[in-house]
Amino acid sequence: MKRVVVVITDGMRRDLVTEGYTPRLAGFRRRAVQFMLHRSVFPSATRVASASVATGCQPARHELQGNSLALLEDGVLVRYDTGRPDFLQLKRRVTGTSLGVPTLAERVQHHGGAITMSNASPGAAYVHDPDGYGFVYNHAGSYGPGRIPVPDADALRSTSDLAGDRMVTRRFITEILRERRPALAVLWLHEPDKTQHAAALGSPEHLAVLRQTDEHVGWVIDAVDKLREAGDDVLLVTGADHGHQTVVGVVDVEAKLVEAGLKDGPASGDVISAANGTAALVYVHPSRRERLPELRTFLVGCDWAGRVIPADELHEVGQAPRHGLAFAVSMRASDGANQYGVPGTSLAAKPREGKPDRFGYGQHGGLARYEQSPFLMIEGPGFEAGTTRLEPTSLVDIAPTVLHHLDLPAPGMDGRSLQRGATADS
Repeated sequence: MKRVVVVITDGMRRDLVTEGYTPRLAGFRRRAVQFMLHRSVFPSATRVASASVATGCQPARHELQGNSLALLEDGVLVRYDTGRPDFLQLKRRVTGTSLGVPTLAERVQHHGGAITMSNASPGAAYVHDPDGYGFVYNHAGSYGPGRIPVPDADALRSTSDLAGDRMVTRRFITEILRERRPALAVLWLHEPDKTQHAAALGSPEHLAVLRQTDEHVGWVIDAVDKLREAGDDVLLVTGADHGHQTVVGVVDVEAKLVEAGLKDGPASGDVISAANGTAALVYVHPSRRERLPELRTFLVGCDWAGRVIPADELHEVGQAPRHGLAFAVSMRASDGANQYGVPGTSLAAKPREGKPDRFGYGQHGGLARYEQSPFLMIEGPGFEAGTTRLEPTSLVDIAPTVLHHLDLPAPGMDGRSLQRGATADS
């Protein structure tokens, strides 16, 4: 039986996958293919990344522009936190679709099915199957086909931390891999991302979580080995969705726009800045388009902005100017090290919705080197054991690689299958 198992360790940087910190992953690297130029998407944020893993498409096509974004509703720009459990259903009501393209769950529904267990935010979990083609398990609610809630006794009751990851991993192995045996099984762990947002990168607390997360991945590797011994043809994909940078300053982008006279007031809907960690998405209401030249001049001149991408260049970072998205900003960053010697620092955009600033801790969202350096290692047919590949790859390549192993077509995807010998459209 052909099967695919995908394990994502949220926020794990490629340079921190080492013999000392993550011995199981380091050992797996010796029998898998490692992709050394693997990148996230933009913003390099979990919900956006999850949608790209699930669809094989950039945000311009799957339409989840950020962890925080704006929608144009009845002529009004409204900002949303896409982590809320009902966001994709709300988006369907506003725009007509939850996501703009099919997910893997939809594509494999008649070919062995898909089950996702995610201990991340509900927004990141539900993008894997927002329309109910398979099963999605999350602490905010677990759903089967048709988005019908599973029986209460089967619902996932995890905590969003290391202990929750441990429980979810055990259940994933026992119930999903061994008993239910779908064609596609996805495990999305919340760590080390959660700890990296609350502790300095390289600190003893951070390194301890890396080792324990590595142990959880090791359990899945062992379980897959047993499936193979029993005769299953399993493609095993291990990776992360993004990396982290150390926050060395926080900028209130909306306040800066108000001070510059480019936004009418703190609560006005003419211009909205959606903070995405070390990135910001700036939306302009259609009735205020005359401000675009001045906004561009202002943003380009700000010392806190690393790269400013205007609407006509958004395609270069996989975005599109929907719902008034006029500019994307990757905040200023450097390769400088923090107090523990971990390189990569960034400014962050001040979050809304009552979320804390992350000064001195890890954050992500932008285009800087380390937040754009998740790891990716794949083992199975088409992947030569113990090798390193240097061609650029991205999160959007995971979905077509999954479908190639399952002998299914992958039309309409931005990514490509990574098996050696795979054709461009396979």
